Amino acid sequence: MTTYPTDAWAALGDPRRREIVERLADRPQTVAELTGELPISQPAISQHLKVLRDSELVSFRPDGARRVYQLRPDGIAALRADLDRFWSSALANFKQLADAEAASPKEK
Repeated sequence: MTTYPTDAWAALGDPRRREIVERLADRPQTVAELTGELPISQPAISQHLKVLRDSELVSFRPDGARRVYQLRPDGIAALRADLDRFWSSALANFKQLADAEAASPKEK
């Protein structure tokens, strides 16, 4: 599994951070916009965004005095690659077990 500065999988373990990621998947947003959409205080959203930035899942661009947050495609792609490796391994193990089961003599 890929290792991130702050583990992205651990960052996504928090349901509020997953909500933020879901919102940012729709479109880039500011902290104020996220605060208006979610039942979380502005300081809490800022803290969650810091964790997501540290895990390389989110970045921001300055827009005047505001920061516009967006998902990092490379961070999301790394998670997808982890899932693909996990899924491939799980399928290979299942196939091996199924083949062994099919090859073993049946008890009567």
